[in-house]
Amino acid sequence: MSAPFDSVPGKGELLSYLHIDDVPAEDDSNNLVEAPQLAASSSEDSFGSSAANSLWSQGLPPSSLITSVSSACEIYEATRYYAGVGHKGEGPMLIYRDSPDKFEEPSGPEAYTRLMRIVPVPVDHEFGQNGKWDRIRDHVVTLLDNRGFSTTSVDFVRFTWLDKNVDGEVEEDNDDDDDDEDDDEDDSQDEAEEEPAISYDDIARIQPVECGKRHYTNPTIWIGVTPNSLTGADARRSCGEIRAYLNSLNVENVDIAFRESTYQHLRGHGPALFPSAEEFDALKDVVDNVSVLLSLPIVGYNQGINDTQGTMGPYFRVGNTLYAVTARHNLFSLYGNNSTYKYHGSGQKKKVLLMGPRAFNDYLASIQVMIDNHVDTVEPLQKQITALRNKIESGIDVAVSQAKLPEWENELRKTCERIEKMKAFFVTVKTKWSKPKDRVIGFVRWAPAIGIGIAPHRYTRDLCVIELYKDKFRNFEGNILSLGPEMPPDKLKELFYGRDDVPSEFKYPLHGRFPLRGMLTAEQLNNPNSLNDQGDRIRRVVKRGSTTNTTVGTLSGFNSFVRRYYPSGNQESIEVTILSHEADTGSFSRGGDSGALIASAKGEFVALLTGGATHGTDSADITYGTLFDWVREIVQEEFPGANFYFDNLQEFLADVRA
Repeated sequence: MSAPFDSVPGKGELLSYLHIDDVPAEDDSNNLVEAPQLAASSSEDSFGSSAANSLWSQGLPPSSLITSVSSACEIYEATRYYAGVGHKGEGPMLIYRDSPDKFEEPSGPEAYTRLMRIVPVPVDHEFGQNGKWDRIRDHVVTLLDNRGFSTTSVDFVRFTWLDKNVDGEVEEDNDDDDDDEDDDEDDSQDEAEEEPAISYDDIARIQPVECGKRHYTNPTIWIGVTPNSLTGADARRSCGEIRAYLNSLNVENVDIAFRESTYQHLRGHGPALFPSAEEFDALKDVVDNVSVLLSLPIVGYNQGINDTQGTMGPYFRVGNTLYAVTARHNLFSLYGNNSTYKYHGSGQKKKVLLMGPRAFNDYLASIQVMIDNHVDTVEPLQKQITALRNKIESGIDVAVSQAKLPEWENELRKTCERIEKMKAFFVTVKTKWSKPKDRVIGFVRWAPAIGIGIAPHRYTRDLCVIELYKDKFRNFEGNILSLGPEMPPDKLKELFYGRDDVPSEFKYPLHGRFPLRGMLTAEQLNNPNSLNDQGDRIRRVVKRGSTTNTTVGTLSGFNSFVRRYYPSGNQESIEVTILSHEADTGSFSRGGDSGALIASAKGEFVALLTGGATHGTDSADITYGTLFDWVREIVQEEFPGANFYFDNLQEFLADVRA
């Protein structure tokens, strides 16, 4: 059984931010760290900037106002303990923790702040048995509610970081320290005995070795509260109550931590959409935003001025009509009428626009940047070709120069062709897509009211069905996810499967177009199909969003509790939980990615991305979604015969391709 809270190791490292007048009378032996309330939230912090590395640049109080001798160090811990968890090295504000982890401010000429990553708790943990985590999570929420806390999320995760080795000299291999006379004897033997030939395939695969010691925390009940709503003293008392409850269940080696967070929705007729580009097509790097593949950036037509952008999710068909699913909050105000919307065939349509004005302008600018980059390579190529021709004329390295010259000439030719094709594409998009009416791709057919905690699973119902103008999709290819040009195939495969001793379900598809089929069920969430580098069972997932493009993450086997706060009242739900990849930087999702489909390594539908837990930025520390198998059931209730698979595209598109 776990020790009572007051005897838990590491209790002295717990943090509390209080006004001086609010400091409770505590015995110094309890090591409760006290400091004034922060004048500015750390959620604005950017750990990569020089300003962020100064504590006082964030409005923290001068040392003369700190009531504890060591509080400056503890303030550093509050703002830096979770460094690395979020986008660009950001991390949420730590309020209180009862973990035994020792955190020290780095010092010395080569000091660096350790960078944490969130990783899933192994599914064979005792909390994964017989719904134990669900009961504990709900009990924790009730306990916090009884204290009147503004709880935003309750997750079950753990953390990892790497302690880098101190630089030192490379040790010599003792096996090579033979005497000179032995070397002479070995040389004579080498002449007599030739070693057998070794091919590349005979050598075992070499696994990367981390430079340092990898640390893991205990599994952690990670509690989020709204910023500036909870003092460390209150968190400490509640932590003791939670610890007592865990003790009553004989739960050991589970940490508890409080941090600041908010739930945030991540939203941030005319020419037909383009077909997807093949591998070496000049347009591959630029065409996705106006192609028929999944994850198109969308806004409501009347929202175009504000440019609140989201991502369109998967397609489905009913008979000969094409539809798509996205998150309702992408196209409807969160603070407006939340009643069910349904278009009955008359009245004004709620049109859906491909990219708002700002996003479209940025898209055009990005194409020009790519054209400029290619143009910049022309002159160096021409100089190299001239140099090779001069060598041939001068009789210098003639054979080598003659062999290389065609390669450089071919590269110059392809570059010039790429430039011309991209310029023509830019002109087409600029002239035929600039008017908002030319970017209308459909209209909202049905949007049920956003529902939170919907029975029987207590999931979030945040979805919207768009009826698409089929003539805009005459190049339609089905539910195909573009893996994008940003991530090389080898990198993507490495993120899915870092081990070579685990069968890989992910196969990089032709031209980076990932076909989707099948639905992951609730039961399969707790049955991971792969292993990470440490041998823990996990399930990798992938999504492509309007903001972050292609990212790979890890599906947690432990669903999270989430609460949203609105003027009209609170909304609670249980969410499918996706963690950012521990071996990659950045967040799995950011503002503008809502509505994106999250898929498995096999191409199964996993979840519809609806939001995330953030610490004051548009990046999600943890991404939340609704199980898509449940979304499909809701859609099919309203649209009988709805089919997310397109087995005969030629027949389906015959009316618009004629």
